[in-house]
Amino acid sequence: MKHLLFFLLATAAIAADDIRTEHDVDYLGAGRKEKADLYLPANPKPGQKFPAVLIIHGGGWSGGEKRAAREINIGTTLALHGYVGMSIDYKLAYKEGKEPTWPQNLHDCKTAVRWLRANAERLQIDVDHIGVIGGSAGGHLAAMVGLCGGELDPPGEGNTRVQSAVDLYGPVLWFEQRDISMFRKSRAEATDLYKQADPRTHIDNNDPPLLILHGDADTTVNVADSQALADAMKAAGATYQLEIIPGAPHTFHLQPKQRDLRPLVLGFFDKYLKPR
Repeated sequence: MKHLLFFLLATAAIAADDIRTEHDVDYLGAGRKEKADLYLPANPKPGQKFPAVLIIHGGGWSGGEKRAAREINIGTTLALHGYVGMSIDYKLAYKEGKEPTWPQNLHDCKTAVRWLRANAERLQIDVDHIGVIGGSAGGHLAAMVGLCGGELDPPGEGNTRVQSAVDLYGPVLWFEQRDISMFRKSRAEATDLYKQADPRTHIDNNDPPLLILHGDADTTVNVADSQALADAMKAAGATYQLEIIPGAPHTFHLQPKQRDLRPLVLGFFDKYLKPR
């Protein structure tokens, strides 16, 4: 707890000097309580354009929030290195709820991509270079945003495609192994829905590059889930990179004690989101 408090205070001090933030931005419109936080480079020059990255929190599709330690770490890191970061809340499947939240949770993420493009002029965003990153359930949704460009889009107009995606230890094999609350139906009752939500269903060789990160000490989502996704990407001839982090458990951010992942993740986004 002391380590987490120190990290948050240190991050806040950095952000106060080197980046700008906008909290609780309404990106879904009237009637929705879920909001977004923006992480922006400080002192942009007139006419300067920045790539943008959507940040999706985890929590088993039923919990978590946009301003947790991992999301602050990612958003701050991105803004410090010339990106606009957008960390979102999205529709969650709480235990007391009865309505399914799939595919509304994915629709919320895709709506956020549209929002970034619609607000590109004010935020100085390069609309042709947008990425996505997420952890755990957010990793699954990040992979889905990347692999479902033009598929499973929410109603309305606007481009939902991204140019790269980073999946931090997102569930994959779960969709053929267990029942998941966001569907409000068992696998036996909704085989097609579970298949629809499996990232492997949507892979082809036109997908944007995908970076997959997983710790081999993860006891929540087995590293085999990420290996299965990588195997499917390889079989389809899609562009991907799988990095297994020795000793890392579940829910790490970009600076776990096992390895500083900032050079890897920033290098990946720089390659695909910063035109040369």
